[in-house]
Amino acid sequence: MDYKDLSEILFPDITLTADDYEKMYPERSLPEGAKVTRIAPSPTGFMHLGNLFGAVTDERLAHLSGGVFYLRIEDTDLKRQVEGGVETIIKVFDKFGLKFDEGVTLDGEKGDYGPYRQRQREKIYKTYAKKLVSEGLAYPCFATEEELEEMRKEQEAKKENFGYYGKYAKYREYPMEEAAKRVQSGEPYVLRFKSQGNPENKLKHTDLIKGLIEMPENNQDIVLLKSDGIPTYHFAHVIDDHLMRTTIVVRGEEWLATLPIHLQLFDTLGFKRPKYAHTAQLMKMEGESKRKLSKRKDPELALSYYDEVGYPVPSVIEYLLTLLNSNFEEWRIANPKEDFNKFNFTTKKMSVSGSLFDIDKLRDVSKNVVAVMEAKEVYDYVLNWAKEYDEAFHSLLARDEKYATDIFSIGRGGKKPRKDIAVWSEVKDYMGFFYDELFSPSYEFPENIKKEDILSVLEAYKEGYRECDDMNDWFNDMCTVGSKLGFAPTTKDYKENPDMYKGNPGDVSQVIRVAITGRQNSPDLYTCMKIIGYDRVIARLTRAYEEVK
Repeated sequence: MDYKDLSEILFPDITLTADDYEKMYPERSLPEGAKVTRIAPSPTGFMHLGNLFGAVTDERLAHLSGGVFYLRIEDTDLKRQVEGGVETIIKVFDKFGLKFDEGVTLDGEKGDYGPYRQRQREKIYKTYAKKLVSEGLAYPCFATEEELEEMRKEQEAKKENFGYYGKYAKYREYPMEEAAKRVQSGEPYVLRFKSQGNPENKLKHTDLIKGLIEMPENNQDIVLLKSDGIPTYHFAHVIDDHLMRTTIVVRGEEWLATLPIHLQLFDTLGFKRPKYAHTAQLMKMEGESKRKLSKRKDPELALSYYDEVGYPVPSVIEYLLTLLNSNFEEWRIANPKEDFNKFNFTTKKMSVSGSLFDIDKLRDVSKNVVAVMEAKEVYDYVLNWAKEYDEAFHSLLARDEKYATDIFSIGRGGKKPRKDIAVWSEVKDYMGFFYDELFSPSYEFPENIKKEDILSVLEAYKEGYRECDDMNDWFNDMCTVGSKLGFAPTTKDYKENPDMYKGNPGDVSQVIRVAITGRQNSPDLYTCMKIIGYDRVIARLTRAYEEVK
């Protein structure tokens, strides 16, 4: 019996060859320099910031080069898989604006390099497993859990490296005839790779982010196929990335330790190595030290958090770009209104060490992003968010689109737009005073103004109030009311002789502001009053007067 005979016994149903699959999935016809990247999550139901961090990198590298960005589902681990997990992955990435050129879709898949679900690629993996067995580079291993545990105990006692290698690889040179009999009798086994590596030799590899890396060669006889015939991640992703013609594999730096295994598999299978880009881990400050973002401690790790709180998708993407490329912020300052897709993203500007995630910085980025949006764009975003998370607020917004859009127009469009909004969940409070249903005033008038003077201002202003089409006329009206009641007619007059007056024009306008908006801080008062309208302005002045009295 030879290796080829053993491979036929192990894989009697596999009739196609590796060459057949090479012809089925030829090199892609793409422009020179075009990159093929992928995101390959497992359908566990939990989509986290790290998924998006890597996906943005993949998408930018592919689409800026005129290449292909595809979605592959790594669903070989049935224990962790949850119902609806694939749909969650697709919907989340779609919500964050990541458009796949190929891969799994809600109604199937698209593209010529599928199937894009690993569980549907079983025969492909077994074809390459059969090839390795026939070449004497893989073998069936019958080691039981008890045998493996004994091996681990011996390695621990001798302070040797853990794993299945060298003298511990009991079934590595097992007689083929005996192996064939045990397989034919139905005895369970895993298929292991027969490593030719020597840890005393150094593997040299240039990572697109980390630069030159030197690591010991792999000498572990890793599992290629589990006892149920399902491939391990190590084996499956190597074959998938080769046949789907992936040119760059983007993944977290926690996978660096496995790089020698994967490069060894590419070489052994005769595949061209893809380039690897190992992204830095997302870190967070805790006190004076850094730690990894935690699913248990940090709600912001889950992508669902950003939807629930109402972070605009462009804000999250822009913030990630600041973490991914060190020159993005500089570019954004120089191009405040440009689409971020025009930024020249590159792995050369990516952090080698951990990227520090700062929720306060994200809020600042989000304020800047929202500030340059058109009012109608903000309205649409908030309306969609409220439809899912605040039905009552959604009804108010939908009742009068022009009214709501006019509110969002305040302070927008100039050289220094207002930066009031960071997340959609805060919009209700920001604009609530515009709606009688949400108007809940806190009449905190200026402390330096006496009660009787507050009442005088409210009464006199209400009696003389007129809607003005010019802001100067409106302000002059307010100053006139104030001067008749003992307030300085101008700020300059007050500064020159403060003891002669009850207050300055700003005090008068603040009394009116609190009465109209129910708060001490608001957007431009003149514009607010125009939007609220004459009748409601009068009603609010009356209400404030009654509350103070």
